[in-house]
Order: sequence, then structure tokens, then C-alpha cells
Amino acid sequence: MTTTPVPPHEYARIQQFYARQMQALDEGRFEEYAATFTEDGSFQHTPGTEPARTRQGILAELVRFHERFRDEPVQRRHWFNQIVLDPQPDGSLRSTVYALVARTRPGGKPEPEIWPSCIVRDVLEVSDDGVLMRSRVVDYDHMG
Repeated sequence: MTTTPVPPHEYARIQQFYARQMQALDEGRFEEYAATFTEDGSFQHTPGTEPARTRQGILAELVRFHERFRDEPVQRRHWFNQIVLDPQPDGSLRSTVYALVARTRPGGKPEPEIWPSCIVRDVLEVSDDGVLMRSRVVDYDHMG
């Protein structure tokens, strides 16, 4: 297998980006999460559905999706691992990540519930100013 590795400092930069992005999502800071996308970014978190488009559309989708947990509190922790970064001819990075979502409920059993197990496919734009996500597609393992 022939690959073009990204430099270690670039890999670490992407890990830091993901850590901040996922903590914003897990803590309900949806505007901050949406701001990690390009203005015209797309986000498809449920297979078989149309992706949310633009930062405002992504924000609206996150608010809509999390409304269902309003009366059923749940804490999610997104765990990203096995990050593979492939440089693209246009200067972007194609990222493939294994993801697990751990869920706990206040007053519930102490062991977290792991669901879902996913593959996350991103296209990242990296510049001196930072990292932004052009697109994200989430595929659930149990649906593949």
C-alpha cells in the first residue's frame, strides 16, 4: 500500500481540531461545532438522509436532533481513533476515522452504553489560519 503521510505536526493539529470539535458537540455548544465547518460545508450524520448544508443549516439540524433528548437527559462522548489522513490534489485532506459514541444517563447504570460504532469520512481544509471541515459523512457499522 502506497501512502503519502502528512507530517507529524499536521497530524497532531488535526487531532487537536477533532478534540475541540467533539468536546463542543458533547457539551452542547452547537454554534461552536457548526463554526468548524466551511461556510458552505455539509454534514450527514444519519445514513440515508440528506446532509445539512451551510453553518446555519448544520446548527439547525443539531438543535433539531438534540430536541428528542430534552426530557431524557443523556451525556454523549464521541471517541475518534485510527485517524487516516490522505492529502488530496486540491490541497485538502481526506480523513477516515473510527468513532464510538459512549452514552450515559444521570442516575443510570455506571457503565457507559457504546452506540453507535461508526466510520466518519471528512474532507478538511487546512491553512495557516486553521482547519475547517468541508464535509462530513457518518456511516454506522450496523447499517453497512
